[in-house]
Amino acid sequence: MALSQNLTSNKPSNKDANQLDDLTDTENNKKNKTISHSSNSDKTSPYTSIAANNIAVNALKPAQSLHLTPKQNHLLAAVPMDEFNQFANELKLVFLPLGEALYAPDKTLTHAYFPITCIVSLHYVMESGASAETASVGNEGVVGLSLLMGGDSTPSSATVLIAGYAYKLESHLLKRAFKQHAALNQLLLRYVQVLLTQIAQTAVCNRHHSIEQQLSRWLLLTIHRLSTNELNITQELVSGMLGVRRESITQAASNLQRLGLISYRRGHISVLNSKGLEKHVCECYQVVQAELQRLLPR
Repeated sequence: MALSQNLTSNKPSNKDANQLDDLTDTENNKKNKTISHSSNSDKTSPYTSIAANNIAVNALKPAQSLHLTPKQNHLLAAVPMDEFNQFANELKLVFLPLGEALYAPDKTLTHAYFPITCIVSLHYVMESGASAETASVGNEGVVGLSLLMGGDSTPSSATVLIAGYAYKLESHLLKRAFKQHAALNQLLLRYVQVLLTQIAQTAVCNRHHSIEQQLSRWLLLTIHRLSTNELNITQELVSGMLGVRRESITQAASNLQRLGLISYRRGHISVLNSKGLEKHVCECYQVVQAELQRLLPR
């Protein structure tokens, strides 16, 4: 049964079910692969010690219980069905473990990824090994936009920040769909503007706002893409994303915990009061959210 014929229900197609069976059988191997993959990376990378200690991979339900479909990605959900059906069967469901590099600096991109339950960090790594996140992508968007801009590589990196599932599409198929389908073309161009807004706002926020506000923005953008307020993530990884010292994140997290907005322990952060956190955050969070809602309303 074609994948596109099952998008209106929560039941996966036969094709999806086969993919999900294969994915479930290999999830543990994928998690183990994450640890070995990260242990071979630069020692200064924020991902290294996280994966090595096996504490930053979010608890994952079996793939079958999630009833995953491409339409759980909001960008794909906005594509009219007549256009979507033209490439729906080319979408491949994949599990992305923490720390997996979807693309690396100056390497040719082979696929685009539409996250469903994962979050991908777009970041730049300096020669020293220090890094900072420029944007992140969850179930609202797509990873691999440079494929549509005339270049097949970038000087930055894309790495899985929150493990989970995504649908991937081969680069040549995305380019063909982008050229052939007017609605998809416009949606992807709108998402380019959304992503550029996030990148610009991140730069402004990191320069002019306190680390406490930056952490609040980062937490809100992360949890609002997930179905939980619980994050299995360390302060070291967060400090790498924000490009600040870990001690600064510790202090900022302590302040937010005293206000009753979050709780944290090693390798785990819980957002207790997201509404309160929204009142505490700087304007950057609302700017990004407003632009997303304006250009890609759900």
